Amino acid sequence: MATQRFYSTFKIGLLIATLAYFLFTFHAMFTLSWIGEWERIGGGAFSTMILVEDISATIGLVFRFAGSIIALVAMAVYLAKKGLAKSTAYKAVRAVLVFEGIYWLGLIATTGYSVLMFGRFLFSGASLSIILDSLLFSAIATTIEGIVLPIVLFVLAFKLAPNKPLRGSIKWATIGGLILIVVFWLVYTGIWVSVIQSKGIEYLWVTVENGIAESHPEHLVSFATTAVGLLALAIYAGYFIKKSAKTEILSDLKLGMAGAIILTLGIYFLWNYVSWIVFAGDTWNDWYAWFLGHNMDLWLLSLPLVGLPLLLARRTS
Repeated sequence: MATQRFYSTFKIGLLIATLAYFLFTFHAMFTLSWIGEWERIGGGAFSTMILVEDISATIGLVFRFAGSIIALVAMAVYLAKKGLAKSTAYKAVRAVLVFEGIYWLGLIATTGYSVLMFGRFLFSGASLSIILDSLLFSAIATTIEGIVLPIVLFVLAFKLAPNKPLRGSIKWATIGGLILIVVFWLVYTGIWVSVIQSKGIEYLWVTVENGIAESHPEHLVSFATTAVGLLALAIYAGYFIKKSAKTEILSDLKLGMAGAIILTLGIYFLWNYVSWIVFAGDTWNDWYAWFLGHNMDLWLLSLPLVGLPLLLARRTS
């Protein structure tokens, strides 16, 4: 009987994804151009809000940075020694989950501001479109990412223990994945809606600069994959949760479905990054500014290296 090789495309992909997680977080941690941003705005309540949000988010980022170091060291030791003590592995994963939860909790100041603004729109006679936009893409989105997601990550960390059945861990891990996709769908769709409101619906396929029209179908592809694609992926992830509800051991987990979800999410991030490099040229807008310039989760573009091996994996491996 042939012995299974220790190194695999999945493990190498997991190492690269972990390295990307660390490097993107390292870059964000030591990019200090945000300091003083509130003073450049010109003072007032809005600049105070920016100050509070920046400090809160930076505290969370410190914890994500610590978690990325733990993840990278644990993965490197595991591959170098061709194994890791079960108790050590559990401790490392739980620490990363807790620190990641604190990172998302650092966005709670944004949650508070978004809910406050929704209340103002609601009781100030704003138009229905403005109220719905503030509710869906701001208040609800930030509440899920700043409150719901951290709670799920903390529960998952609590459920993950060597002496506890895996059923609870699998359940909360899949729920966490679904919530993360929903957050991306709401936040990124909201950004595209804002771009369309300011530039017009035709901006999705053509831009006009200095009287010269240029075709940009990648905008339409990006909008469609965001507004429709991420929603479809969230629905499929919900179906995966239903199929995995009674899973007791990892070998019974439907790896193909998990791999498809991870692969698709990674391709989404990779496409939006590469499409700007290849097609956009000098085109710049709020979508690119937020997705490429302020996106702390851009490291997910490495996920295809994890998702594809899972998608093609045999159940026995």
